[in-house]
Amino acid sequence: MTEHNKRIAVVFPGQGSQTVGMMNELAEHFEVIKATFDEASLALGFDLWEITHDETRLHQTKFTQPALLAASVAIWRIVKDKLDKQGISPLYLAGHSLGEYSALVASGVVSLSDAVKLVHERGKLMTNAVAGMDTQMAAVLGLDDEQVVSLCDDAKDQAGSVNAANFNSPGQVVIAGTQVGVSHVLSAVENLGKKAVPLKVSVPSHCELMNPASQKLAELLADTSFHQAQIPVIQNRHAEVHRAVSDIKTALTEQLSMPVQWSKTMQKMAEQHIDLIIECGPGNVLSNLAKRQQTPITALPTDKLARLEKLEKLHES
Repeated sequence: MTEHNKRIAVVFPGQGSQTVGMMNELAEHFEVIKATFDEASLALGFDLWEITHDETRLHQTKFTQPALLAASVAIWRIVKDKLDKQGISPLYLAGHSLGEYSALVASGVVSLSDAVKLVHERGKLMTNAVAGMDTQMAAVLGLDDEQVVSLCDDAKDQAGSVNAANFNSPGQVVIAGTQVGVSHVLSAVENLGKKAVPLKVSVPSHCELMNPASQKLAELLADTSFHQAQIPVIQNRHAEVHRAVSDIKTALTEQLSMPVQWSKTMQKMAEQHIDLIIECGPGNVLSNLAKRQQTPITALPTDKLARLEKLEKLHES
């Protein structure tokens, strides 16, 4: 930290933030956008930039994940340059679900080339794990975490597999599982007079249905070169910073079938007196969530030129 007073963290969004043509505006102004996509495409052996303009493929998990990763890392490279010029370094990084891989690239733990190959395979493993199943995810609003967990436990006893998948903010918990299990929970939520919103996703992440994918992901991670983090990354599994490479990989393995502890991640940042969160990636989902935490934190999305320009004079704010 230099003479500025800002305590900054950077966060990276997960699946669901993708939109067709999501990087077009920034690509017109920053060469690093296309350069980053070219780097990722070379590693994968197919044109990732083209996929960001193809609605059908962009929403297939095996393509969504590397496309979002490349987009987030590209924006990070712009943001980092702007922060470096002001003598500012983030104190922490974190990423929501898939976004954790973007955070690990930004921290120097894994190369972009290796990361996009990992998440491309991760997407295929997730799809294969539930092939032929009717599955669903939904956001439950207005209940506390323990209530949602209890409803999922009741549903598993009576209907089908369902788990709390993302603890996003107080009063917002995403559930995932079989369609029968999720529907049972949604009926219970409605009976309590609360609201639940089904999500448009192709794969139910962070639930026990992902156990087979998690086991195979561990093998891929074992064969991938990881390094010490240059900036601490708060990982989803326990909302903790892991220093040892082996622990980072274990947390990534378990993350796939266990819930994202985003509320705890945000609370940890609040406890570390973070007063500005910069979101690197398409959209502003995480910026909105930052406002809804037990201790709200000011957040700045950076996916548009006008938003990025707000980073120019952080040291004066």
